[in-house]
Amino acid sequence: MVSTCDVAIAGGGPAGAACAWKLREAGLDVVVIDKASFPRDKVCAGWITPQVIEDFRIDPDDYRQGRTFQPITAFRVGLIGADEALDVTYARPVSYGIRRCEFDHYLLRRSGARLVLGAPVKSIRREGAEWVVNETIRAPMLVGAGGHFCPVARMLNHTTDRAPLIAAQEVELVIDPRQASSFNVAAEQPELYFCRDFSGYGWCFRKEGHVNIGFGRLDRRALPDARAEFVDFLEARHTIPADPSWRWRGHAYLLAGTPSRQAIGDAVVLVGDAAGLAYPQSGEGIRPAIESGLLAASTILNANGRYTSDRLRSYENHLQRRFGVSPLARLLSRAVPGGVAAAVAQRLLDQPWFVRHMVLDRWFLHAQEPALTRH
Repeated sequence: MVSTCDVAIAGGGPAGAACAWKLREAGLDVVVIDKASFPRDKVCAGWITPQVIEDFRIDPDDYRQGRTFQPITAFRVGLIGADEALDVTYARPVSYGIRRCEFDHYLLRRSGARLVLGAPVKSIRREGAEWVVNETIRAPMLVGAGGHFCPVARMLNHTTDRAPLIAAQEVELVIDPRQASSFNVAAEQPELYFCRDFSGYGWCFRKEGHVNIGFGRLDRRALPDARAEFVDFLEARHTIPADPSWRWRGHAYLLAGTPSRQAIGDAVVLVGDAAGLAYPQSGEGIRPAIESGLLAASTILNANGRYTSDRLRSYENHLQRRFGVSPLARLLSRAVPGGVAAAVAQRLLDQPWFVRHMVLDRWFLHAQEPALTRH
Protein backbone atom coordinates (compact mmCIF):
# COMPACT_ATOMS: atom_id res chain seq x y z
CA MET A 1 0.00 0.00 0.00
CA VAL A 2 1.39 3.41 -1.02
CA SER A 3 0.86 6.49 1.16
CA THR A 4 1.06 9.99 -0.28
CA CYS A 5 2.02 13.17 1.61
CA ASP A 6 3.24 16.71 0.97
CA VAL A 7 6.74 16.21 2.41
CA ALA A 8 8.63 13.03 3.28
CA ILE A 9 11.42 13.37 5.86
CA ALA A 10 14.07 10.67 6.18
CA GLY A 11 15.24 10.86 9.80
CA GLY A 12 13.42 11.54 13.05
CA GLY A 13 16.12 13.28 15.09
CA PRO A 14 15.97 16.96 16.10
CA ALA A 15 16.54 18.22 12.53
CA GLY A 16 13.77 16.12 11.04
CA ALA A 17 11.43 16.78 13.96
CA ALA A 18 11.96 20.55 13.76
CA CYS A 19 11.31 20.60 10.03
CA ALA A 20 8.20 18.44 10.42
CA TRP A 21 6.88 20.58 13.29
CA LYS A 22 7.06 23.83 11.32
CA LEU A 23 5.56 22.26 8.20
CA ARG A 24 2.72 20.72 10.20
CA GLU A 25 2.01 24.09 11.82
CA ALA A 26 1.45 25.42 8.29
CA GLY A 27 -0.98 22.60 7.54
CA LEU A 28 1.19 20.34 5.36
CA ASP A 29 0.88 16.57 5.53
CA VAL A 30 4.29 15.24 6.63
CA VAL A 31 5.60 11.69 7.00
CA VAL A 32 8.79 11.01 8.98
CA ILE A 33 10.62 7.75 8.29
CA ASP A 34 13.33 6.44 10.62
CA LYS A 35 15.08 3.10 10.96
CA ALA A 36 14.92 3.37 14.77
CA SER A 37 11.95 2.85 17.04
CA PHE A 38 11.66 5.78 19.41
CA PRO A 39 12.62 6.38 22.15
CA ARG A 40 16.12 5.44 21.07
CA ASP A 41 19.63 6.11 22.34
CA LYS A 42 21.85 8.65 20.62
CA VAL A 43 25.55 9.31 21.15
CA CYS A 44 25.66 12.88 22.47
CA ALA A 45 26.79 14.75 25.58
CA GLY A 46 23.25 16.12 25.70
CA TRP A 47 22.75 19.77 26.50
CA ILE A 48 20.62 22.45 24.90
CA THR A 49 20.89 26.23 25.09
CA PRO A 50 18.10 28.72 25.85
CA GLN A 51 17.99 29.57 22.13
CA VAL A 52 16.94 25.99 21.33
CA ILE A 53 14.12 26.24 23.87
CA GLU A 54 13.02 29.50 22.25
CA ASP A 55 13.33 28.22 18.67
CA PHE A 56 11.19 25.15 19.36
CA ARG A 57 8.89 26.93 21.84
CA ILE A 58 9.57 24.29 24.49
CA ASP A 59 7.79 24.80 27.80
CA PRO A 60 10.45 23.87 30.41
CA ASP A 61 7.84 23.11 33.08
CA ASP A 62 6.07 20.74 30.73
CA TYR A 63 9.28 19.16 29.44
CA ARG A 64 10.75 18.37 32.87
CA GLN A 65 7.70 16.29 33.83
CA GLY A 66 9.23 12.82 33.93
CA ARG A 67 12.31 13.88 31.92
CA THR A 68 15.83 15.01 32.76
CA PHE A 69 16.26 18.78 32.59
CA GLN A 70 19.44 19.82 34.39
CA PRO A 71 20.20 23.58 34.60
CA ILE A 72 23.86 24.40 33.92
CA THR A 73 25.27 27.45 35.72
CA ALA A 74 29.00 26.70 35.60
CA PHE A 75 31.77 24.88 33.73
CA ARG A 76 35.16 23.50 34.67
CA VAL A 77 37.66 23.78 31.80
CA GLY A 78 41.24 22.52 31.55
CA LEU A 79 43.79 20.45 29.67
CA ILE A 80 44.00 16.68 29.81
CA GLY A 81 46.93 15.84 32.02
CA ALA A 82 47.18 19.24 33.70
CA ASP A 83 46.95 19.56 37.48
CA GLU A 84 44.71 22.63 37.49
CA ALA A 85 41.45 23.59 35.80
CA LEU A 86 39.50 26.83 35.65
CA ASP A 87 36.01 27.20 37.08
CA VAL A 88 33.61 29.61 35.35
CA THR A 89 30.24 30.45 36.90
CA TYR A 90 27.17 32.27 35.55
CA ALA A 91 24.39 34.13 37.34
CA ARG A 92 21.67 32.17 35.52
CA PRO A 93 21.38 28.89 33.57
CA VAL A 94 23.22 29.09 30.24
CA SER A 95 22.33 25.60 29.11
CA TYR A 96 20.31 22.57 30.18
CA GLY A 97 21.28 18.93 30.33
CA ILE A 98 18.92 16.52 28.61
CA ARG A 99 18.94 12.85 27.70
CA ARG A 100 18.73 12.33 23.96
CA CYS A 101 16.50 9.26 24.27
CA GLU A 102 13.92 11.50 25.98
CA PHE A 103 14.52 14.73 24.06
CA ASP A 104 14.37 13.27 20.55
CA HIS A 105 11.25 11.27 21.37
CA TYR A 106 9.56 14.38 22.79
CA LEU A 107 10.36 16.50 19.71
CA LEU A 108 9.26 13.82 17.27
CA ARG A 109 5.92 13.20 18.97
CA ARG A 110 5.37 16.94 19.35
CA SER A 111 5.92 17.48 15.63
CA GLY A 112 2.49 16.11 14.77
CA ALA A 113 3.84 14.28 11.72
CA ARG A 114 2.79 10.82 10.65
CA LEU A 115 5.53 8.44 11.77
CA VAL A 116 6.93 5.37 10.05
CA LEU A 117 9.42 4.03 12.59
CA GLY A 118 11.58 0.94 12.60
CA ALA A 119 11.76 1.24 8.82
CA PRO A 120 15.18 1.99 7.27
CA VAL A 121 15.20 3.86 3.97
CA LYS A 122 16.21 1.19 1.48
CA SER A 123 15.22 2.81 -1.80
CA ILE A 124 14.65 6.32 -3.14
CA ARG A 125 13.66 7.01 -6.69
CA ARG A 126 12.18 9.83 -8.70
CA GLU A 127 8.98 9.22 -10.63
CA GLY A 128 7.73 12.25 -12.52
CA ALA A 129 7.25 15.08 -10.01
CA GLU A 130 7.34 12.81 -6.97
CA TRP A 131 9.83 10.97 -4.80
CA VAL A 132 9.06 7.36 -4.00
CA VAL A 133 10.61 6.10 -0.75
CA ASN A 134 10.73 2.36 -0.02
CA GLU A 135 8.03 1.94 -2.70
CA THR A 136 5.49 2.86 0.00
CA ILE A 137 5.64 6.65 0.42
CA ARG A 138 5.21 9.24 -2.34
CA ALA A 139 5.83 12.96 -1.92
CA PRO A 140 6.72 15.93 -4.14
CA MET A 141 9.32 17.12 -1.59
CA LEU A 142 12.02 15.12 0.22
CA VAL A 143 14.09 16.13 3.28
CA GLY A 144 17.25 14.26 4.30
CA ALA A 145 17.59 14.31 8.08
CA GLY A 146 19.24 10.97 8.75
CA GLY A 147 22.57 12.12 10.15
CA HIS A 148 26.01 11.76 8.63
CA PHE A 149 25.14 8.48 6.89
CA CYS A 150 21.77 9.71 5.62
CA PRO A 151 20.73 7.84 2.45
CA VAL A 152 19.29 11.07 1.00
CA ALA A 153 22.67 12.78 1.47
CA ARG A 154 24.42 9.88 -0.30
CA MET A 155 21.93 10.06 -3.16
CA LEU A 156 22.29 13.82 -3.54
CA ASN A 157 26.09 14.03 -3.34
CA HIS A 158 27.10 10.81 -5.11
CA THR A 159 30.66 10.98 -3.75
CA THR A 160 32.49 9.94 -0.60
CA ASP A 161 33.17 12.79 1.82
CA ARG A 162 36.77 13.96 1.77
CA ALA A 163 36.44 16.43 4.61
CA PRO A 164 37.82 15.46 8.02
CA LEU A 165 35.32 13.88 10.37
CA ILE A 166 34.84 14.28 14.07
CA ALA A 167 34.66 10.86 15.73
CA ALA A 168 33.19 10.61 19.21
CA GLN A 169 32.62 7.93 21.82
CA GLU A 170 30.51 8.26 24.93
CA VAL A 171 28.79 6.38 27.70
CA GLU A 172 25.70 7.45 29.65
CA LEU A 173 24.97 5.73 32.94
CA VAL A 174 22.30 5.64 35.59
CA ILE A 175 24.05 6.55 38.84
CA ASP A 176 23.55 3.89 41.47
CA PRO A 177 22.77 5.81 44.69
CA ARG A 178 25.26 3.55 46.49
CA GLN A 179 28.01 4.77 44.14
CA ALA A 180 26.94 8.41 43.83
CA SER A 181 29.93 9.67 45.81
CA SER A 182 32.27 7.97 43.30
CA PHE A 183 31.27 10.52 40.64
CA ASN A 184 32.90 13.69 41.86
CA VAL A 185 31.34 16.14 39.39
CA ALA A 186 28.68 18.73 40.23
CA ALA A 187 25.39 18.37 38.34
CA GLU A 188 25.26 22.08 37.47
CA GLN A 189 28.92 22.17 36.33
CA PRO A 190 29.97 20.01 33.35
CA GLU A 191 33.72 19.48 33.04
CA LEU A 192 35.53 19.97 29.71
CA TYR A 193 39.15 18.95 29.12
CA PHE A 194 41.03 19.61 25.89
CA CYS A 195 43.84 17.80 24.14
CA ARG A 196 47.05 19.81 24.16
CA ASP A 197 46.89 20.21 20.38
CA PHE A 198 43.22 21.31 20.52
CA SER A 199 42.30 18.48 18.13
CA GLY A 200 39.74 17.07 20.53
CA TYR A 201 38.25 17.25 23.99
CA GLY A 202 36.51 15.14 26.58
CA TRP A 203 33.63 15.85 28.89
CA CYS A 204 32.13 14.60 32.12
CA PHE A 205 28.58 15.73 32.77
CA ARG A 206 26.26 14.76 35.60
CA LYS A 207 22.56 15.15 34.77
CA GLU A 208 20.33 14.53 37.78
CA GLY A 209 20.43 10.75 38.15
CA HIS A 210 22.69 10.12 35.14
CA VAL A 211 26.26 10.84 34.13
CA ASN A 212 27.57 11.22 30.57
CA ILE A 213 31.26 10.81 29.80
CA GLY A 214 32.63 11.16 26.30
CA PHE A 215 35.47 12.14 24.03
CA GLY A 216 35.60 13.54 20.50
CA ARG A 217 38.55 13.99 18.18
CA LEU A 218 39.34 14.85 14.57
CA ASP A 219 41.68 11.87 14.05
CA ARG A 220 39.51 8.76 14.22
CA ARG A 221 42.49 6.43 14.33
CA ALA A 222 43.79 8.12 17.46
CA LEU A 223 40.41 8.13 19.20
CA PRO A 224 40.64 4.87 21.23
CA ASP A 225 44.03 5.75 22.75
CA ALA A 226 43.04 9.37 23.35
CA ARG A 227 39.79 8.32 25.02
CA ALA A 228 41.67 5.86 27.25
CA GLU A 229 44.09 8.62 28.25
CA PHE A 230 41.16 10.86 29.11
CA VAL A 231 39.48 8.20 31.25
CA ASP A 232 42.78 7.59 33.09
CA PHE A 233 42.99 11.33 33.69
CA LEU A 234 39.47 11.46 35.19
CA GLU A 235 40.24 8.47 37.38
CA ALA A 236 43.45 10.07 38.62
CA ARG A 237 41.48 13.18 39.55
CA HIS A 238 38.93 10.98 41.37
CA THR A 239 36.19 12.38 39.13
CA ILE A 240 34.95 8.90 38.19
CA PRO A 241 35.44 5.48 39.77
CA ALA A 242 38.50 3.50 38.74
CA ASP A 243 38.41 0.55 36.35
CA PRO A 244 34.89 1.01 34.96
CA SER A 245 33.55 -1.76 32.72
CA TRP A 246 31.38 0.45 30.53
CA ARG A 247 30.09 -0.11 27.01
CA TRP A 248 31.24 2.81 24.86
CA ARG A 249 29.27 3.87 21.79
CA GLY A 250 30.47 6.00 18.91
CA HIS A 251 29.52 7.99 15.87
CA ALA A 252 31.04 10.39 13.33
CA TYR A 253 29.93 13.65 11.73
CA LEU A 254 31.06 16.53 9.55
CA LEU A 255 31.73 20.03 10.84
CA ALA A 256 30.27 23.22 9.41
CA GLY A 257 32.82 25.14 7.37
CA THR A 258 34.64 22.06 6.07
CA PRO A 259 34.26 21.28 2.36
CA SER A 260 30.53 20.96 2.58
CA ARG A 261 27.94 18.64 1.15
CA GLN A 262 25.53 19.91 -1.43
CA ALA A 263 22.45 20.69 0.66
CA ILE A 264 19.80 21.15 -2.05
CA GLY A 265 18.63 19.73 -5.33
CA ASP A 266 15.38 19.63 -7.23
CA ALA A 267 12.72 18.91 -4.59
CA VAL A 268 15.25 17.80 -1.97
CA VAL A 269 17.12 19.44 0.95
CA LEU A 270 19.44 18.19 3.68
CA VAL A 271 19.26 19.28 7.32
CA GLY A 272 21.36 18.79 10.46
CA ASP A 273 24.24 16.30 10.38
CA ALA A 274 23.09 15.13 6.94
CA ALA A 275 24.18 18.56 5.68
CA GLY A 276 27.34 18.62 7.85
CA LEU A 277 26.42 21.50 10.16
CA ALA A 278 27.92 20.73 13.58
CA TYR A 279 29.70 23.71 15.13
CA PRO A 280 33.42 23.46 14.21
CA GLN A 281 34.89 24.41 17.59
CA SER A 282 32.74 22.23 19.84
CA GLY A 283 31.22 19.64 17.52
CA GLU A 284 27.81 20.44 19.04
CA GLY A 285 25.01 19.63 16.64
CA ILE A 286 21.63 19.92 18.36
CA ARG A 287 21.14 23.64 17.79
CA PRO A 288 22.35 23.56 14.15
CA ALA A 289 20.08 20.57 13.57
CA ILE A 290 16.98 22.29 14.90
CA GLU A 291 17.69 25.63 13.26
CA SER A 292 18.47 24.07 9.89
CA GLY A 293 15.24 22.09 10.12
CA LEU A 294 13.29 25.28 10.75
CA LEU A 295 15.10 27.12 7.95
CA ALA A 296 14.43 24.26 5.54
CA ALA A 297 10.74 24.26 6.45
CA SER A 298 10.49 28.01 5.83
CA THR A 299 12.15 27.58 2.44
CA ILE A 300 9.80 24.74 1.52
CA LEU A 301 6.76 26.80 2.50
CA ASN A 302 8.00 29.82 0.55
CA ALA A 303 8.50 27.64 -2.53
CA ASN A 304 4.73 27.13 -2.51
CA GLY A 305 4.76 23.74 -4.21
CA ARG A 306 7.34 24.60 -6.89
CA TYR A 307 10.41 22.81 -5.56
CA THR A 308 13.04 23.48 -8.21
CA SER A 309 16.60 23.94 -6.99
CA ASP A 310 16.44 27.63 -7.95
CA ARG A 311 13.50 28.16 -5.60
CA LEU A 312 15.26 26.23 -2.82
CA ARG A 313 18.58 28.07 -3.28
CA SER A 314 17.81 30.53 -0.50
CA TYR A 315 18.15 27.66 2.00
CA GLU A 316 21.86 27.28 1.17
CA ASN A 317 22.28 31.02 1.62
CA HIS A 318 20.63 30.80 5.04
CA LEU A 319 22.96 27.97 6.03
CA GLN A 320 26.03 29.92 4.97
CA ARG A 321 25.01 32.99 6.91
CA ARG A 322 24.03 31.02 9.98
CA PHE A 323 26.67 28.29 10.15
CA GLY A 324 29.39 29.17 7.63
CA VAL A 325 32.97 29.69 8.76
CA SER A 326 34.56 32.87 7.44
CA PRO A 327 37.50 32.67 5.03
CA LEU A 328 39.59 34.53 7.62
CA ALA A 329 38.90 31.86 10.24
CA ARG A 330 39.93 29.13 7.80
CA LEU A 331 43.10 31.02 6.92
CA LEU A 332 44.09 31.50 10.55
CA SER A 333 43.41 27.89 11.47
CA ARG A 334 45.67 26.71 8.66
CA ALA A 335 48.37 29.27 9.39
CA VAL A 336 48.91 28.18 13.01
CA PRO A 337 51.10 25.03 13.15
CA GLY A 338 49.98 22.27 15.47
CA GLY A 339 53.10 22.60 17.61
CA VAL A 340 52.36 26.26 18.20
CA ALA A 341 48.76 25.47 19.17
CA ALA A 342 49.99 22.92 21.71
CA ALA A 343 52.51 25.39 23.12
CA VAL A 344 49.93 28.10 23.73
CA ALA A 345 47.07 25.85 24.85
CA GLN A 346 47.98 25.85 28.52
CA ARG A 347 48.52 29.60 28.55
CA LEU A 348 45.17 30.28 26.89
CA LEU A 349 43.22 27.93 29.13
CA ASP A 350 44.74 29.61 32.17
CA GLN A 351 43.16 32.92 31.16
CA PRO A 352 39.66 33.41 32.67
CA TRP A 353 38.63 35.92 29.98
CA PHE A 354 39.58 33.58 27.13
CA VAL A 355 37.89 30.54 28.68
CA ARG A 356 34.68 32.38 29.52
CA HIS A 357 34.21 34.57 26.45
CA MET A 358 35.82 32.46 23.73
CA VAL A 359 35.76 28.78 24.73
CA LEU A 360 32.40 28.82 26.50
CA ASP A 361 30.33 31.81 25.33
CA ARG A 362 31.38 31.66 21.66
CA TRP A 363 32.54 28.11 20.92
CA PHE A 364 30.17 26.06 23.07
CA LEU A 365 27.15 28.21 23.92
CA HIS A 366 27.08 30.53 20.89
CA ALA A 367 25.58 33.06 23.26
CA GLN A 368 26.30 35.89 20.82
CA GLU A 369 23.90 34.38 18.26
CA PRO A 370 20.24 35.01 19.10
CA ALA A 371 17.52 32.48 18.45
CA LEU A 372 16.07 32.34 14.94
CA THR A 373 12.83 33.79 16.26
CA ARG A 374 14.66 37.05 16.95
CA HIS A 375 15.96 37.53 13.41
